Amino acid sequence: MFVGHYGPAFAAKPAAKPVPLWLLFVAVQFMDIMWSLFVFLGVEKLRIVPGFTATNPLDLYFMPYTHGLLGSLVLSALLGGVSEYFIPQKGRTFLVVGACVFSHWILDLIVHVPDLPLIGDHMKVGFGLWRWRDISLAAEFVTLFAGLFVLLRYAPTADRSYNIRLWALAGWLAGGQIFATFGPQPTTPQIAAAMALGGYTVFALFAWQVDRARGLAGPAKVPSFQSNH
Repeated sequence: MFVGHYGPAFAAKPAAKPVPLWLLFVAVQFMDIMWSLFVFLGVEKLRIVPGFTATNPLDLYFMPYTHGLLGSLVLSALLGGVSEYFIPQKGRTFLVVGACVFSHWILDLIVHVPDLPLIGDHMKVGFGLWRWRDISLAAEFVTLFAGLFVLLRYAPTADRSYNIRLWALAGWLAGGQIFATFGPQPTTPQIAAAMALGGYTVFALFAWQVDRARGLAGPAKVPSFQSNH
């Protein structure tokens, strides 16, 4: 899944309003961000096999550290813990950001062919929705806009600029999905990783622009360790 991952980022915002949207965008793609870096380093591997699925040519045959069940839980705890340090909310930030990270594994389970390992690089699972391009594309859009609906429903605002930016962001995401589905496909593992990392960076920057409309784009408040005496 690609832009469908951003649905949980939108939906999580009402549960942790001090957490900026750009951080939630990073969280839901954190597994793939680390995957891209690990591909560049040669730690995790894939093959480009044209026609491997109807949706993309990626044979993701070795990614136990970022997309294994255990690895995904570790990454969830890692980013959740770092986020809680900078945006302390008595554990709420940890839970919301960590859940956003782990939502990536859950959604990947639906669309991937069996390449998500449960233990080490073994016992791989995946329901394989990518085998049907139109159905998987519809799932991306449904998940994305369902998350946006939750945000608008449970954290409504009369701020017209903010609402316009939210809808523009959703439009950019939808356009990115169409390009990823019907546009040129990567020809090497490094290009696949670069395309993924570039897309995640651009969309996080767009989310940062949305945050600017609500005054949440800057760095979070760091806990003070000054003495009260």
